[in-house]
Amino acid sequence: MTENVNKKNVIYVGGLDENVTTDILRGAFIPFGNITDINLPIDYKTQKSKGFGFVEFELPEDAADALDNMHESEIYGKVINCTIAKPIKNLNKAVWTSDEYHTEQMKENEESKSEE
Repeated sequence: MTENVNKKNVIYVGGLDENVTTDILRGAFIPFGNITDINLPIDYKTQKSKGFGFVEFELPEDAADALDNMHESEIYGKVINCTIAKPIKNLNKAVWTSDEYHTEQMKENEESKSEE
């Protein structure tokens, strides 16, 4: 799924209860069209849901319908928020290889020196 996160057919679903499973998410979103993938990240330490997930639809139109109907709806008593998923930048590069990382590090170093 990660290679498709920059397309308009992947929805970010936030505000999920920790007990929501991929089957529950599939059941909530399947009325809007064919789902090709669901990703629910799990916290490594607690082994519980991080409270968000991604639903990938076959067609962008289906994702738009799901977005219109599911944003600010409830699943397991919690109001969820839905948006089109944002693209992943530099997926195959280490974070420290980007110019932005080095710029941020230089700013932090300058700030810590000025505080001394």
